[in-house]
This record gives sequence, structure tokens and C-alpha cells, in this order.
Amino acid sequence: MLKPFLSLFILFISWQAHGQDTTRLSLLFVGDIMQHDSNIAAAYNPVTGKYDYSACFEYVAPILKSADLAIGNLELTLAGKPYKGYPQFSAPNELAYELKQVGFDVLVTANNHSVDRGKKGIERTIDVLDTLSMIHTGTFKDSAARANTYPLLIDKNGFRLSLLNYTYSTNGIPIPRPSIVNLIDTVQIKKDILKAKDRNTDAIVVFFHWGDEYQRLPNKEQKRLTNLCFREGVKVVIGSHPHVLQPMEWRNEKDQFVVYSLGNFISGQRPRYRDGGAMLWIDLQKVIQDSVSITSIHKANYELEWVQKSNGVKKDFVMLPLRYFELDTTFIQDKLLNDAFTVFRKDSRELYSKHNVNVSERIKESNPDSLLYTIRLGSFADLQAGHIVGNPVLQSYGLERLNDRDDRWIWFTGKFLNHTSAELALTDIQMRTELKDIRIVKRIRERFEIDRGD
Repeated sequence: MLKPFLSLFILFISWQAHGQDTTRLSLLFVGDIMQHDSNIAAAYNPVTGKYDYSACFEYVAPILKSADLAIGNLELTLAGKPYKGYPQFSAPNELAYELKQVGFDVLVTANNHSVDRGKKGIERTIDVLDTLSMIHTGTFKDSAARANTYPLLIDKNGFRLSLLNYTYSTNGIPIPRPSIVNLIDTVQIKKDILKAKDRNTDAIVVFFHWGDEYQRLPNKEQKRLTNLCFREGVKVVIGSHPHVLQPMEWRNEKDQFVVYSLGNFISGQRPRYRDGGAMLWIDLQKVIQDSVSITSIHKANYELEWVQKSNGVKKDFVMLPLRYFELDTTFIQDKLLNDAFTVFRKDSRELYSKHNVNVSERIKESNPDSLLYTIRLGSFADLQAGHIVGNPVLQSYGLERLNDRDDRWIWFTGKFLNHTSAELALTDIQMRTELKDIRIVKRIRERFEIDRGD
């Protein structure tokens, strides 16, 4: 009797396997994307009169591009000149271009700085993002636009997600009519969640701008709103605004996830706890069997990134993911910077080890053999690059270029096995050419797919 039963069991398992379709979707969430005066000044190239953010994001680009969907909080306006940081933000269009270039798919725009530049700021931000075909939600030109596009539906890899976005305030600045900025209103939030459910969504994500600035633990209101969302059927709650990291909780028995704050993704803030953030990975799994679909959180973890502000003549900002730089004790040469980097990762891990629930760090140790040093010469339009290609000093080190955009090349010279060799070459180039604003970078193979420059 055992053999027939075993045969039937094997057939049943085989039928189950063939009758089941499983797909996955990787989501990457980041925190506050800001531009203080120092960030804007660092991106400005006085020679071209343009803004260039390629150096800032070059190390996070391969991470962002590896996600199926990368989502961040755009905490500024794209209102045009005059460009300004705190307290009323307006960033250059080039920032938005670079965010698109490095892999962002979706931006949320409802935050306490949405109305910094009034009606023009709201509308122009929307127009710039629309021109780039960048998906966005949270602010709208009028009620008709909100009705037609909200909740935001995102179809990707066979998944349908609904994304909602709300802010606690607009810093006391009245929202100009007919513009709309989604404010936290629990009655409206319930209506929006119900509308999302009616649109055959696989998972609902709510991105809140909330909490107390610079506080490393969530307040009662954050917890209350989280529980309300979970009761209404939301699967993932993402928080921004405190500008420091706050804990994450994966309530896996109920298939629910909340991160109260991802900190600063990019900003000019340098005080302790504010000079970096976390990138949160959530992998969704969708199982379809007999026309029945079940979507759940398959995996959730995070990785840390720190924003380095150089101490050189030009105060560059460069984002350093720990996966590439933690094991390299020679890259950050300045002791004060290295100390700040060490404090950030120690503080972050202590907070998460004590307060996170079921969420650990995603660590990818770089293979030393795959990492080289090179010298980044800068970004140039192809037609303006003659003085690079024809320079004998640069040619002696070997020239390479990255086709970063249709109208822009990023040029590199040299391949060095250690930082000391790269440093000697950098000094030589600065002394013997007109190129002064150059720097040593790490060659991350995922990022630098180089074309020969000769």
C-alpha cells in the first residue's frame, strides 16, 4: 500500500509545482533627497556655467540600477532660479536629470518643503519630472489631476503596486489654489486605501513625511498612523523627515513592514546622525495558482550609505555605500572624514541592532581583485574633449571614458593598484596640466563600463 500512496504523493507535488507561478519584484527605498546651499555650490562648474551631479551619485548608481524599482523622497522644489537651499529650497533641473540617469524610477513629492516656492514651485516641479518621464506622486496641479492619477498605480514585472504619499505640514505656508499637496488626514487616507484596493493592486505602499526632526526613535503619532495603515490593508509603510535613521520592523507574522525614517540620502547636513542614511531593500513575492494570487514580503534588509564632504578647495559631496568602502582603509585619507565615517556606521548599527525587528544588514563584501583606483578628470561634452584626448601627460597614463549621457562623457586616466600610486599620479597631472579639480575614485566594475578614448 505504501508504493501507490507514494506515487500519488509525488504526482500531487509535481502538479502543484507545475500549476504554480512565482514571480518576484525588488524594491529599493531611500530617504530624503535634499540640496542645501553647499550641495548646489559643489555641483556648479564655473567653466561651463552648468551643474553636474555625476560625481555625487557615481557609487550609488549601480545599486539603484540593480533594483526593479528605486523610490525616494524629493524634499525640494524644481522651481528654477534663484537656486537655494534652506529654508526655501529650489534645486537645478540637472539634479532631476541625474536622479533619472542613476536609476531612480519613482519620486514622492509631498513634504514640508513642497510649497517653498508657491504655486510656481509646485507646478514647475511636476513639469520637470513629467518631461523626464519620471513617475511621481504626492503633489498635483489641481483636484482633477489628483483624481485621475491617485493613488499612483505602478505596473512592473507582473506586479501592480499602489503608492500613496502624505506630509504632516507645509511649514505653515498655505497651499495655493488649485494646487494640492497631500496632507496627513486619516479620513482621506482611508478613502485612498479603499480606492487602491478597488484597482486590483497586489500591494499598497504608503510613504509618510512625519515625525520629529533629529529624533532617533518614532513618536506616538508615527506608530498610530502605522497601525491604522496596517489595519486598512497596507503592506509597507516608509517614513521620511526626521533626517536621521529610525528603526525598521518586519512584522512577518502579519506580512507588514514599516521603517520610521531612512535618514538623509543626500543633503548638506553634517552633524552627527544626519550625514548619511539607509537604503531599504524589500523583495515582494507573488504566487499565482488556480487564478488565485497571493503577494507577500519575501525578503527585507538594508544597507548604509554615508555622504562625504571633501575638505579640499572645492567642497565636493560624494555618496559612499558601505558595501564598497567599509573594507578600504586607504580611500578616505582625511582623518576627520574617516572618523566621521566610522562614527556614522557605528551609530547606525547600534541603533538598528537594538531596535530593528527582523531586519538585518545586507552586506556585500567587495572583492579586492575587482577594485582599482583611477583619476576622475571630470564631465565634458564630447565636442569639448579635444584638450583631454590630445594631452600627452594624460595619454601617458592611459585615457578612458564613460558614456554617461548622450551629450556627456566622464573621463578617467590611469589604473592603480593602491591609493599611494594614484595619489602620485594625481599630483603629477595637477602640476603638468591645467586640470586642477580632479580626484581619485574607486573603479567599481558594476558602474564603470568604459569606452576607450583613443
